[in-house]
Amino acid sequence: MFDVIIIGAGASGLMCAIEAGKRGRKVLVIEHAKRVGQKIIMSGGGRCNFTNLYVEPSNFLCSNPHFVKSALSRYTQWDFIALVDKHNIAWHERDHGQLFCDDSAKQIVAMLLDEAKAVNVTIKTQCEVLDHQKLADDHFAVQTSQGDFECQSLVVATGGLSLPKLGATPFAYQLAEKYNLPVKPTRAGLVPFTLQPVLKDKLVELSGISFPATATSIRKDASKKETPMSFSEALLFTHRGLSGPVILQISNYWQAGDTIVIDLLPSQDLHILLNQTQQDRPELALKTLLSQHLPKRVVECLLGLAEIESRPLKQFNEKELQQVVELFHQWQPQINGTEGYRTAEVTLGGVDTDVLSSKTMECKSVKGLYFVGEAMDVTGWLGGFNFAWCWSCGWAAGQAV
Repeated sequence: MFDVIIIGAGASGLMCAIEAGKRGRKVLVIEHAKRVGQKIIMSGGGRCNFTNLYVEPSNFLCSNPHFVKSALSRYTQWDFIALVDKHNIAWHERDHGQLFCDDSAKQIVAMLLDEAKAVNVTIKTQCEVLDHQKLADDHFAVQTSQGDFECQSLVVATGGLSLPKLGATPFAYQLAEKYNLPVKPTRAGLVPFTLQPVLKDKLVELSGISFPATATSIRKDASKKETPMSFSEALLFTHRGLSGPVILQISNYWQAGDTIVIDLLPSQDLHILLNQTQQDRPELALKTLLSQHLPKRVVECLLGLAEIESRPLKQFNEKELQQVVELFHQWQPQINGTEGYRTAEVTLGGVDTDVLSSKTMECKSVKGLYFVGEAMDVTGWLGGFNFAWCWSCGWAAGQAV
């Protein structure tokens, strides 16, 4: 018999366990994998982008944008940074306020395990949930491969569908459906784009090239009058399509049929540059000029795709120069789709937050049932925001279970 059973030993599950344990609750964490915190360990290239200096509610996608405000305001990025500092984990800041461990993401997992051990949390790994029921006395029964347990509060922290190699399953959604809780449609988020076959074959030679760009997603149904979303970060060409931070960010806002517009020269006004250079250096070839601002292979490839011949600038008329401007400032690659859950960092959608308390993460219609982390319909931007949400919602649930 436990006070709290948490299914899933990831970021939000461990945070919830620690906070519940601090309150003297008898806590059991069940994890079906061999090790806890596997997503933490592989995140940030093995250094874990554990939070961001600039966490705001606007950094999150949720059908109810107000849902995240309570938890984020009560457990902030500064609270987690203080915990990291308490354990003497060295960290550094990168672009856009992203915080990473100097050494290894394993330090974050070790920190969480140390905190859990200090408050007598029981953790069972390689423990599979076989069945679960709500009992008449508002308790829950959980049958597992390592025995049968009961609890007052049941917390679902099993994540979404992203990175199935790490053991991702639809467990949270199946449990929600068992209790007649609505689940928002799910899809891969923070994920690279694949391109239409013909374009992919022509761009494959650019694989590995990266440079700053701005990507904008324009909704197919323009009648909704939604403001197009844009991000400015590094673009990466891959052998399958397009990736890099700017693509991962915009992928959260893209849906099949939407248009992606990429400004390959966001720091330049190409119209002014072309006209000024045409006057000052009319003999300069178009390719030569563009290659001063972009990788030469990218310039050659895109000019070839647009069937624009590189010749001295003096030979271009205004209409032709405008075509060049649109090609590099408003490139519209033919998106085939995304690489899917296999490489996605997060899952968009999930358990509808309208049925959860924004203060405690408890289900409004099922007393004692909680959802935390990626299982619910909350998704953060790239840059430490998803971990920030895990810490905040896990903390919030830990105060209530």
